[in-house]
Amino acid sequence: MQKFSLTALARQQLKLAHSASSGRSSSTVHGGHEHQLRQTVIALTAGQMLSEHENPGEATVHVLHGRVRLGAGEMSWDGVSGDLLIVPDRRHTLEALEDAAVLLTVAKHS
Repeated sequence: MQKFSLTALARQQLKLAHSASSGRSSSTVHGGHEHQLRQTVIALTAGQMLSEHENPGEATVHVLHGRVRLGAGEMSWDGVSGDLLIVPDRRHTLEALEDAAVLLTVAKHS
């Protein structure tokens, strides 16, 4: 069994995002490309965005720190620390409204 502090990982990834020219950083906590389930802590500095991309499977975004906006077409959903956003099964974006860290959980399509 392994145990992780998501709070510590979020803090670490935010620190790395601040030092990165892209303003973002991520670390896979569980799984990976060879597994169906993957969990990744993603940190974005205020104003940074994950550009529009496809959903590789069922996915959720758990906001660990800050505020984010999940957008899909004309619709958007804002999330704050503690919120769980269900990612729609279509192209979408994720924007940091302020410095933010999220836990992205994806169960890939078979």
